[in-house]
Amino acid sequence: MSSHDEGYLMVDHRASPGIPEEQARKMGYDPSQVGEGKVLEAAMKFCAHCQQPVVINPLRTRERAHCMACSGKYVCDNCAIEMRLPNYVHMPIKKIVDLVGSGKATAVQLGVRPLLLPTKPIEV
Repeated sequence: MSSHDEGYLMVDHRASPGIPEEQARKMGYDPSQVGEGKVLEAAMKFCAHCQQPVVINPLRTRERAHCMACSGKYVCDNCAIEMRLPNYVHMPIKKIVDLVGSGKATAVQLGVRPLLLPTKPIEV
């Protein structure tokens, strides 16, 4: 995998009061891992479709989604839901970068439901 597919997160609270339990839960962390004096180290993956970073929970038992059209790359839960919708259009971040970089489109909105506007007339 390239460096754009995965990463590493370290949250170090050895010299801080840590994250309060309620706030930690809202952020998706186990409070026992980010409290006072704790160090959290976790792998991260980046979604092939929206490029959202996802902290990999080693305790997760649900299957993680992958996109076969993107050579089996990791897809976040939100994009996996979108992929199942009947009006889904496959638009991974790589394709968006290529279209915008070549001047063929302007990105109006990125994320789970990207919105691109063509900058040149579409040839039929």
